[in-house]
Amino acid sequence: MRVTGACQCGEIRYKAEVDPQAVGVCHCTDCQQLTGSAYRVTVAALPGQFQLLAGEAKRYRKMGDSGRPSDQFFCGNCGSPMWRESADGEIGLRLGCVDQRRALAPTHQSFGRSALPFVFAVQGLPEDGDN
Repeated sequence: MRVTGACQCGEIRYKAEVDPQAVGVCHCTDCQQLTGSAYRVTVAALPGQFQLLAGEAKRYRKMGDSGRPSDQFFCGNCGSPMWRESADGEIGLRLGCVDQRRALAPTHQSFGRSALPFVFAVQGLPEDGDN
């Protein structure tokens, strides 16, 4: 599936081919800290199918528990987390910046043991509407 994406301020834009069956929710504590939220949702870009169209992302290198680097790319202007690149060159797009995000649903989740206790109960919470 062809997708496009941008940071919140629009300075960084990309296009990519993704596997719609490779959308995952990660509950690890690194993803919680990197997003400032309860979890991160990522879709895998197909190998060699990611192209930066505008802007230049900032990079933060995180060393994983495996000892291998994981590069986190974000907009230096608005701070939007954009994508991750593994030591193997695999790219995971952050779903919130994908224009077609409503067409992509998670197919798996990982690090459930680190999940915050409330994340599986949000469906029953009252909704305030579109504020």
